[in-house]
This record gives sequence, C-alpha cells and structure tokens, in this order.
Amino acid sequence: MTRHSGRSDRRANFWKDNSLTLAFGTGFLLTLLGQALAGHAEFNEQLTVADLQPLSLGEYMMSSDFAVDVTENWQSEFLQFFLYIFGTVWLVQRGSPESKEPHERGPESESEQRMGDHAREDSPRWAGTKDWRQRVYSRSLGLLMGLLFLLSWLAQSISGVAAHNEQQLSRLQDPISWGSYLVSPEFWARTLQNWQSELLAVAAMVILSVYLRQRGSPESKPVGAAHGATGVEG
Repeated sequence: MTRHSGRSDRRANFWKDNSLTLAFGTGFLLTLLGQALAGHAEFNEQLTVADLQPLSLGEYMMSSDFAVDVTENWQSEFLQFFLYIFGTVWLVQRGSPESKEPHERGPESESEQRMGDHAREDSPRWAGTKDWRQRVYSRSLGLLMGLLFLLSWLAQSISGVAAHNEQQLSRLQDPISWGSYLVSPEFWARTLQNWQSELLAVAAMVILSVYLRQRGSPESKPVGAAHGATGVEG
C-alpha cells in the first residue's frame, strides 16, 4: 500500500511540477491538428475547383503547402525568443518585470551568475568549469533558440519554394530556384508578416507590464508594486 501510494504521489507531482509545459505542449498538438484539418479542407476545395484529385489528410500533412504554413510560424517564434534572450542582456525597460535594473546591464559577474569558483553543489556541472564548456553553456539557451530559428527558417524556405513551384507548374510556368525564391516578394511577405507580429507582441508585453498587473503570474509585478519597480516578479 505504501509503495503504491508513493508511485501515485510521484505521478501526481510530475503532472503538477510540469503542468505549464504539458498544458502548452498539449495545446500545441491540438492546434496543429486543427490547422491540419482546416488547411486540408481548404486545400481540397481549391483542388476541386481546379478539377483535380483531392488529397487525403495524410498526404496533405506531408505536402509542401502544409509544411510552409507551419514552419513560417515556428521560425518567427524562435526568432522572437532568440532576440529577446540576447537583447535583455544589454537592453532594459525601467518598470518592467521582464527587464533587469538599468545598472545591471551586461552579462554580470561570475559571482552573480554562480559560475566558476562561485558555482554551488547543485549548479550544472559545466557552470563550474573555466574553459569552452562554461562559455558555451553560459549562452546555450540563446544559441539553441538561434539554431532553431535558422533550421525552421531553412525549412520554411525549402518548403516554400516547393509549394511555389507546384503552383508554377500547375499554371504551365517554369519553376524557380531556391536562391531566386529567397529574394522573391512572396518569401519576404510571408516572413516579415510574422516577424512584425512577434516583435509587436514582445514590445507590448514589456511596456504594458510596467503599468498593468496579473495577480499570481511571474510575468507580472506584484499588484501593489510601484510602476517604477524593475525586474520584480509577482
């Protein structure tokens, strides 16, 4: 009974301790499925109008049309976090919980970052080193976001040129190269419409959090905190 109770407690704690990731991960999968279903229906409507054979859901999800729609959103999200992670090292917004205090600009000291000789027993192993491992690990979050952005941007461009060339061939027009697609208005229209929305969202979050509150959220200052209080989480 005690052993069974212990396993149940661990399972319950796992769901509680990881509820934020699990909730957003589940939401991602559900919305991705919803996008696939809606996109599949719309795509088949277009095929029917053109007197072409409709695709199955599986065929649509493997198509370049579905891939470019998905990846163009992914790359803008990863770009947002990449810029925000590195930008907040040096850039500040007085009064925002998303910002450091103005006098704390920069990468901070090893003591403040618990690196090298200042690492603790529970610090990640590479944080206590004094070679390339520490340099890489101390920037690993931003570097990974940058890499994910580049990979998703590459996937968007490849799937985008494939989708574009499918339309070209259906109109009996010549396909274009990947390089030509990269400098085309279509590619940059799709790309920049996502970038501007992500940058607007970040800017709005930073400045609105100076004056507005959300009780209990670490993205907000305490309800009673002064507007000028910076880097204070609720």
